[in-house]
Amino acid sequence: MNIQLLAPALMIQSLFSDFKTLVIIGIIIGLTTCFALLFKFISRRKINRLIATKHIDPTSYLFATKLITVIIFIIGISFALVQIPEMKILGHSILAGAGILSLIAGLASQQALSNIMSGFLIVLFKPFKLNDRITFNDTYTGIVEEINLRQVVLRDIENNRIVVPNSVISSNVIVNSNLNDSKVCKIIEIGIGYTADIGKALQIMEEEVLKHPLHIDIRTPEEKENNVPEVVSRVTALENSAVKLSVWAYSDHMFNGFTMYCDLLRSIKERFDQENIEIPYNYQNVIIKKTE
Repeated sequence: MNIQLLAPALMIQSLFSDFKTLVIIGIIIGLTTCFALLFKFISRRKINRLIATKHIDPTSYLFATKLITVIIFIIGISFALVQIPEMKILGHSILAGAGILSLIAGLASQQALSNIMSGFLIVLFKPFKLNDRITFNDTYTGIVEEINLRQVVLRDIENNRIVVPNSVISSNVIVNSNLNDSKVCKIIEIGIGYTADIGKALQIMEEEVLKHPLHIDIRTPEEKENNVPEVVSRVTALENSAVKLSVWAYSDHMFNGFTMYCDLLRSIKERFDQENIEIPYNYQNVIIKKTE
């Protein structure tokens, strides 16, 4: 009789204990999520304030924020798992498949750790940072939009997102247009006829560069004192049907440089037309043979 009365009591106590454990786990996970989101919100506000007031590079700060947020979740989940009592049956099952799980975990963690360490090296040595325009592997070009623990996100000219693992991008040759100097040089190359006035054509090209609002003067004070020309143009090749002329134009940024390049092609072509300077182009003579 006593045993019959004791069994329901033990069952109720067990259910109460399990419910209490679930409540504790829920509270821990909830507090962890709230704390991580609060930390992320405060960090973002602080970083934005520093960017606005001190014009800092936000790359390392944003990377550290993501890392600390992940650590907070890991600690919180660890505390939640501690609350679960030992489950011997599940433990034996896990041990039985430990070999396969260890292999899978080892391969997965190796790649993950490689990406994390590569991310640290990118942030530490700064081969590129947020908002830099980079080209890697001679294939992909875009603006660095995000650097996190696993990957780098680029935005290309068509507004597509290129997602590259940190370990991949850190092991390739990278062309950074903004590493130390954002200025860009655009070379405008145009061929003219062999009978055209070369001196006049070079002068027109220089004048059009000087008139463009996006062109900048990169001469040092010493070069200005020595009357070094602001714009330089040269004959760079004697081709089969044209004399190739080149002029070097500088702009403050890659996008402005591209706009300037397109505008100069048009304005130089229009000036050549006005001054009767021939720009040769390929053409074919078609001979039709009549058969009787």
